[in-house]
Amino acid sequence: MGFDVKQFYEEVVSCQKCGLAATRNTVVFGEGSLHADVMLIGEGPGQKEDEQGRPFVGPAGQLLDEMLKEIGIQRKEVFIANVVKCRPPRNRDPKPEEQEACIGYLRRQVAMIRPKIIVCLGRIAAGVILKRTVYMTREHGIWTEKNGFWILPTFHPASLLHNNDYCMDARADFRKIAEKIKELGV
Repeated sequence: MGFDVKQFYEEVVSCQKCGLAATRNTVVFGEGSLHADVMLIGEGPGQKEDEQGRPFVGPAGQLLDEMLKEIGIQRKEVFIANVVKCRPPRNRDPKPEEQEACIGYLRRQVAMIRPKIIVCLGRIAAGVILKRTVYMTREHGIWTEKNGFWILPTFHPASLLHNNDYCMDARADFRKIAEKIKELGV
């Protein structure tokens, strides 16, 4: 018996496990190739994502698409998800209980996709995936191999829009993704 993606999707979009269900417009399940070698994980949907039900579609998403394109990757070749599937009010950081309510969904997505590379977009995603506090300015661009995955924390595209001091660092991190893809032969 295979994994039923449609049933999983229906379960996620009808979720009522935390208070974010009461304030969302739509659940942002994630999108991309179900056979992606690279999975990008952000912290949670923003306003545009909440309106459209798609991850990274606002200005941060445009920057993400541009950075992927710079390393020869199209958005449709990767899978993009978030730690939480509903927008926290006023784009605040997801609370620990909200992250805990959604983490099972993210784990199932990772198990479903089986990527070789996981890119954590921002400190919250990196902290959840690596299960520790991550200091992005010191730890971005440093690979960790864990449970058969190569994990790379980098700056969240939204943070780069507010503070372009780290844009060069983030672009260097993305070049490391391209190098790892080549190294792994994927």
